[in-house]
Amino acid sequence: MKRKLRMGMVGGGKDAFIGAVHRIAAFMDGKIELVCGAFSVDPEISRQSGEELFIAPERVYANYEEMIRKELELPEGERMDFLTIVTPNFLHFGPAKLALENGFDVVVEKPMTVSLEEAKELEATVERTGRTLCLTHTYSGYPMVKQAKAMVKDGHFGKIRKVVVEYPQGWLSRLTEREGNAGAAWRADPKKSGLSLVMGDIGTHAAHLAEYVTGLRITQLCADLTTFVEGRLLDDDGSVLLRFEDGAKGVLMASQISAGEENAVRIRVYGEKGGLEWANEDPNNLIIKMLDQPRQIYRTGNAYAAPYTLSSFATHNTRIPAGHPEGLLESFANIYRNFAATASAKREGRTPTAEELDFPSVQDGVRGMAFVQNVVASNESNEKWTTFVV
Repeated sequence: MKRKLRMGMVGGGKDAFIGAVHRIAAFMDGKIELVCGAFSVDPEISRQSGEELFIAPERVYANYEEMIRKELELPEGERMDFLTIVTPNFLHFGPAKLALENGFDVVVEKPMTVSLEEAKELEATVERTGRTLCLTHTYSGYPMVKQAKAMVKDGHFGKIRKVVVEYPQGWLSRLTEREGNAGAAWRADPKKSGLSLVMGDIGTHAAHLAEYVTGLRITQLCADLTTFVEGRLLDDDGSVLLRFEDGAKGVLMASQISAGEENAVRIRVYGEKGGLEWANEDPNNLIIKMLDQPRQIYRTGNAYAAPYTLSSFATHNTRIPAGHPEGLLESFANIYRNFAATASAKREGRTPTAEELDFPSVQDGVRGMAFVQNVVASNESNEKWTTFVV
């Protein structure tokens, strides 16, 4: 199958931030084209969005059910190959399940669903249908995050002892959801967002990053959630003590009332022999700190000689020469490119490479929803430690 993959989109209409980000990322490598969409619950906004995106009018649909039904009626050589879902959380499950059941692969924004039960049902649907689901945990797409993961896996730091991961934002320091901010309004609505605002929106990113880099799963946690802004219906700040398999301990902080912060994602991992540090706001640098060596900085795109050679996963996801910044859009695009390569490989009857398979999956989505549910349960419990239940 030597052609572009054809993408449909649910949500992401005009003026929707994350929809535009997905489209830029999907188009970056020239392997994906947008052919149809149900871009808004407002038919007029959906029509205008399709017009601005040069989509044929007959393939701009009123809702996702109509889109999936009518796309199936088209010849196989014309219909969409996969569906991207960029709606508020409560509208992830329905289109994802229907698409999978009708033979379409899926890319979905995080968190995957609003409940662990829905997440498990999607996992069962993926297993039953054999389709591919990709979850856009963006920070795992950066080359230096992949280098960090490879170095931990290779034992560079010895047995992992401590993980510190944080995601502070400040954009919800006021009651922004009552000030006309549509993105804040649905995130702060329990009916649309789920059990937790801060943990569903950004805490899941931090938890996924910790498990992705270390290769260790969270086994127990102790959480403290707070709603600082008066009048808000969900939590806007949280701290979580973590216990990982193999004995490692961790601390996770996620906050949307850290006034002045933007998207200051940072992870530090410490082993017996040394540690690493990576920060989203300086993503080309991976700082290595060994007990018996000077501090080292690994940089994206450099052809270092052994023993400092960058891993194949880092180089596979590097796009431009060293010294040129690679940021959020490129990281997003890496996830789309690997997903597209995997989906195409399955259609061609070949086995995807390990590098192509390196994107967040439905299993990561289940872990994310389990994290949110367990954090909320821990916060409401009088017990110090809550066993992580999936």
